[in-house]
Formats: sequence, C-alpha cells, structure tokens
Amino acid sequence: QVQLVESGGGLVQSGGSLRLSCAASGRTFSSYAMGWFRQAPGKEREFVSAISWSGGRIYYADSVKGRFTISRDNAKDTVYLQMNSLKPEDTAVYYCAAGSLATMQFRWGPNYWGQGTQVTVSS
Repeated sequence: QVQLVESGGGLVQSGGSLRLSCAASGRTFSSYAMGWFRQAPGKEREFVSAISWSGGRIYYADSVKGRFTISRDNAKDTVYLQMNSLKPEDTAVYYCAAGSLATMQFRWGPNYWGQGTQVTVSS
C-alpha cells in the first residue's frame, strides 16, 4: 500500500503561481511513477502530468504544457507540481497518483490516489 497526501492548494489570482506537494508513505516510493490529475465541478477527472520513477521521463497534458512543472525527490518521498501562469480554468481539485508510467495518463491507470487538494484561480 502507498498513502498519498497532497498539500499546497489554495486561492490565487489569475496569472499567479502555486506549488503542490504530495508526500508518500508505505511501499517504496521510488519504484512508482507519479502523476497529477484534476477534477473540476461537473467534469471528469483528467490527466495533468506524470513523471517516471527516475524523473527521466515526464509528460504533460496540452492544457498545462509550458506552465506546469512536475518534479520528484525520492529522498523525501515527495512529488511536486509547480503551477505558473494560472488561469481560472485551472480551478479544480488536484489529485496525486502513483502507479505505472504506461497507464498513468488514464483515469483508471493509477494504483493509488491521494485525497485531493483544492486549487481555485480567481479572474
């Protein structure tokens, strides 16, 4: 089992920045690919970004490419999502996930999920 706890969400103005963190505990963090998803009200959960266990492979959804940066620190069992140039349409609950990189982009892909952290971007 892997437990994931997100933090860093909040209210920010359009154009601002936030850094989300996801702390993992349980089974070996470094053996898993990690990802971020988000879910806005009335919408399905969508893939945001993923990073391989080594950090050598990174993927982004087109909607966040160039604005968001994913990273991980295996020594701290933590994955991060730096979000810059935030837009009102980025408003959502952001979820951390762990699993296989091959399936991380799919809603059904991750093996483990965090409880989510709210990000609200005001216009």
